[in-house]
Amino acid sequence: MEQFEQIEHNKQKQKNNFWKGALCGALAMLAISLIVGSILVISFLMKRSTTNGEDGIVSGRTQWKLEAIQDLIDKYYLYSDEVDMEALQDYLVKGYVNGLQEPYSVYYDQAETTALFESTSGTFGGIGVAIMQDTTSGLVTFTKIYKNCPGEKAGFKEGDVVYKVNGEDVTGQDLDTIVSQIRGELGTDVEITVIRDGEEYTGTATRALIENDTVEFAMKDDKLGYIQVTAFEDVTLKQFEEALDDLNKQGMKGLVIDLRSNPGGNLATVVDMVDLILSEGTIVSIKDKNGNGNVYRAKKDDKLNVPLVVLINGYSASASEIFAGAVKDHKLGTLVGTTTYGKGIVQNIFSLNDGTSLKITSSEYFTPNGTNIHGVGVAPDVEIEYEYDENNPSKDNQLEKAIEVLNGM
Repeated sequence: MEQFEQIEHNKQKQKNNFWKGALCGALAMLAISLIVGSILVISFLMKRSTTNGEDGIVSGRTQWKLEAIQDLIDKYYLYSDEVDMEALQDYLVKGYVNGLQEPYSVYYDQAETTALFESTSGTFGGIGVAIMQDTTSGLVTFTKIYKNCPGEKAGFKEGDVVYKVNGEDVTGQDLDTIVSQIRGELGTDVEITVIRDGEEYTGTATRALIENDTVEFAMKDDKLGYIQVTAFEDVTLKQFEEALDDLNKQGMKGLVIDLRSNPGGNLATVVDMVDLILSEGTIVSIKDKNGNGNVYRAKKDDKLNVPLVVLINGYSASASEIFAGAVKDHKLGTLVGTTTYGKGIVQNIFSLNDGTSLKITSSEYFTPNGTNIHGVGVAPDVEIEYEYDENNPSKDNQLEKAIEVLNGM
C-alpha cells in the first residue's frame, strides 16, 4: 500500500461547546487532516478584491483575462447555453486555493461543505466504507468495508481503488470531492467502479444512515484487552470509554490499543481519549505562524493502571500521532509496529457566508516533549513490519508481537 493524505477535522465550541471540523480521513466515513480552531463567518473574498489594483486579490490584468475568457466562451463554446455559471465560479475559487500547491488547503462548495461537517459526527448518509488518498498519486482506496453496510452488500472490498463514481472518472480529484459524490440523500443509489487486481468491478450501493463504529474491542487470552480505533470522531470517545469500562469489568490485566491505518479526526476527541489514560501533563501543543497557540493538558485523575502497547503503522496519521506521541513521551506504554505517517500540521475550517467553506493549513502541533513530527512521524519502540500470510490471511504478526511485548511487561 502507499502513503495517503488524511483529511481530519475538529469541532469548534458552538452553542454546546464543541469543536466541529472534518476526517475524515478520511474516513468516508471519511477522513485524513487534523483540523483545529474555530468556524468563522467571513466575507466571500470581497474585502480585499479590486478590479484594477495590484494589492487586491483580482488584479486588473486578471480581471481582463477572466472577462476575455468569458467572452470567448459566450461566442465560441459549443455548449455555451448549458454553462453553469455557479459551477464556473466555484472552480475559479477552487483553482485559486489550489494555487497554494499545498494538499491540505482546500475550498469546498456547498455540497462538499455539508459532507465535510457531517463527516466529523460519525453519523451520515453513506455506504459504510473508509477511504484514504495517496498524496502523490491521488489514488483513493477503500481501506475498510464496514459489516452489514451498503458498501459490503454492493460487493466492495478493502484495497479497491476508486475509479469512477456514477460513471465519472474521479482519478486525481480531491478526497473530499469524491466523498461528497459517494454520499448523498438517504435511499438513493450510487454506482462506483473500482480497480481490483487490475480489473474493473462496478457495484451499486443504496445510501443509508451510517453510524460509524470507530471502536472495536475484545478480551484476548490471559486477560489481555484489545481495542481497535479506526478514527477519532465525535462518537469515538464514548465508544472508547465503553470499551475500557467493559474490559476493566472483565478483569483486564494488559491492553493493546490498535491505531494502525487510523487517519485521524477530531482534536477534541483525541485529547479527551489521552486524558482517560494520562493523569497529568501535556497531551499536545499547537502554534500558528505568529507563535500563538494552545497547550492541551490532562485534566482528569484517570490513569490506565495496566501495561499498555499501542500498535502503529505508516498510515497512522495526525490525531493518531498525537495519541502515540503522548504515550511515547510520557512513557505510558510501548509503541509497536512501523513509523507513523508524519502529519504534524493543522488546518482551520472557515465557513464562508454562502454555504461554502475554506480549509487552510494554519499551524503545527508538537508532542509533549516539544517534537514536531511533520514529515518524520513517530517511531515505534519495537519495530516490526506487517507480513501477509497467504496460508493464514487472518494471521497478524504485528498484533502477535504486541501481545508478546505486553506479556513481557
